[in-house]
Amino acid sequence: MIEKIRFNFLKYLNNEKFISANDSCQQLRFLISGKARIEIFNMNRRIRVLETISGPNVIGAEYLFGKTTAYPYNVYAEPEAGILQIEKSDYLKIIKSDSVFLFNMLNYLSRNSQTPMEAVLSLTSGSIAERLAFWITSLTYRNATDIVIHSKHKDMYTMLGIQRSSFINTLSELKEKGYLDFDNSEIRITDRDKMFELMNSNK
Repeated sequence: MIEKIRFNFLKYLNNEKFISANDSCQQLRFLISGKARIEIFNMNRRIRVLETISGPNVIGAEYLFGKTTAYPYNVYAEPEAGILQIEKSDYLKIIKSDSVFLFNMLNYLSRNSQTPMEAVLSLTSGSIAERLAFWITSLTYRNATDIVIHSKHKDMYTMLGIQRSSFINTLSELKEKGYLDFDNSEIRITDRDKMFELMNSNK
């Protein structure tokens, strides 16, 4: 079966965009070399989140199936990216005929959909730091680097449903502890793993 499947090897250069937000996900894309920069906006486009992922990695496999099959983000080569692309119809043939591929896909989907209940609850009932950590880690890849949030402080603390003073105090505390850095227009995540651990630090 594998021998009959068409694998497309693509190379993107010079920060070229190769996925646009709202594009239909009809191919499984593997980042096999280089890096990719992912850009996602909130509904009113006042908050923009950027992250970088490195190969080997898979891009947006969770949008290949299900109710929502459109990418929510733009993806660019950073500055170069090697992509292995498989059509959805061909990938379905693979997972139907090979239990290893099926297991890998199910494992990937489970890993990306299983969020601890404590983390979900922390969005509304946890500390401000926990809520911010949940928001950041939910939007980004587990192995992402160079995570930057472009936003005015007002848009962020309004989105989180908190007061400005509490938001600034939390950012300052997290900066002192090495979780992030920030200025008036950006929040730069220093250590995503530490941000994730914040959600369970007081459990």
